[in-house]
Amino acid sequence: MATAKEKKEEVKAQLKKLRSELRTIHLAVTDELKLPEADNIKELMNQMEEMLLVIDPKSKKNKK
Repeated sequence: MATAKEKKEEVKAQLKKLRSELRTIHLAVTDELKLPEADNIKELMNQMEEMLLVIDPKSKKNKK
């Protein structure tokens, strides 16, 4: 089982990656007036779900 410090580092890394991807999408929307691909949004949502599971493993049970 991961320690609190390991969980924190994992979440921190995932947040950095998500922030970078969201920044890219934001720039495309504001500068180029392009909407993001649905697959990109689904991938980001899945990454956020994975991060939630790291933070709160019981959330998977409460999801339904």
